Amino acid sequence: MIKIICVGKMKEKFYRDAILEYQKRLQKFTKLQLIQVDDYKSDVIEIILNKEKELIAKHINDKDFVITLEIEGKELSSVELSNKIKEIEQINSNITFIIGGSYGLHEDIKKRSNFKLSFSKLTFPHQLFRIILLEQIYRSYKIMHNEAYHK
Repeated sequence: MIKIICVGKMKEKFYRDAILEYQKRLQKFTKLQLIQVDDYKSDVIEIILNKEKELIAKHINDKDFVITLEIEGKELSSVELSNKIKEIEQINSNITFIIGGSYGLHEDIKKRSNFKLSFSKLTFPHQLFRIILLEQIYRSYKIMHNEAYHK
């Protein structure tokens, strides 16, 4: 099972439609749970990170293999990500990806991470990044099953 925990709601219909499309495609390979927690408003970054940490932590199970999306994380190719997911699934059937809010992730969430993943040193809009992550998870499963999509 793949779980994606992300901060903030999807506002634009075209983003929601893209997410629904990848959710549909992934049904063939795995269960997918997408959890959106509210982004917190404050002028103090520490307050925002603490509140978002609390909201995220409610959805992490002790047995989850947690992959945090961090600029400081390890960059993988699509084939390497596919191999990583396959490797994790052999020891743990619950993979949880976490996408932070505008200020990233609280240190406690980063410490809970089993693997820190970076897609790029570039900054992406959070709503768009969810779609990029879903597409790469889908691509990973296509690679695992030797299907032609990834070429």
